[in-house]
Amino acid sequence: MEFNYLCNNLDQLVKMSLPGIDAHKNLSPLQRPLFTKYNIPNTAKKAGVLVLLYPNQDQETTILLTKRAQYKGTHSNQISFPGGKKNPEDMDLETTAIRETFEEVGLPQIDIEVHKKLSPIYIPPSNFEVDAYLATIPYTPVFTKNYEVEEIIHLPTEALLDPNNLTTFKTSTSYANNIDVPCFMFKEHCIWGATAMILSEVKEVLKNL
Repeated sequence: MEFNYLCNNLDQLVKMSLPGIDAHKNLSPLQRPLFTKYNIPNTAKKAGVLVLLYPNQDQETTILLTKRAQYKGTHSNQISFPGGKKNPEDMDLETTAIRETFEEVGLPQIDIEVHKKLSPIYIPPSNFEVDAYLATIPYTPVFTKNYEVEEIIHLPTEALLDPNNLTTFKTSTSYANNIDVPCFMFKEHCIWGATAMILSEVKEVLKNL
């Protein structure tokens, strides 16, 4: 998708209804409980992530993903969006997502324009409710990653929309052992879990532009 086309259709994107759980379940293991805003536990911690779209050097719309650095935690080395836990000083989770993006990859906060809040998603292993925000930046960014980020991944929207990049792999999770887990494959990267479920909703939104 050309970035100019995306920009010219942002009004349509903003007004579009979200598929929510219908999109999430396409990239969720059959054994995984599905959650909507109505049954997310009250004890869930809050986090905000940014789904940032920007033009690459060929002016094609690209999505920012990061590979987390290795650490002693649930999501070590996984593919994710920039973002994190809400700080007390954050006005809201949109503020959290933008702040974390600046901290993790060095993007000027003033250049990021948020257009739409996506459907909330709950991550049982870490007990986080995540709000994802669809945003754009109007140029090809220069990223500066911090210690939390091992690698920056530029995912073309064409790769996201290509059904040939959907597959499954075997793994064990907090709720089941040796199960088939749906994922997006991009180059050597296997994108699964909450990140894939959010991308599934992004995919449905972009398909309808």
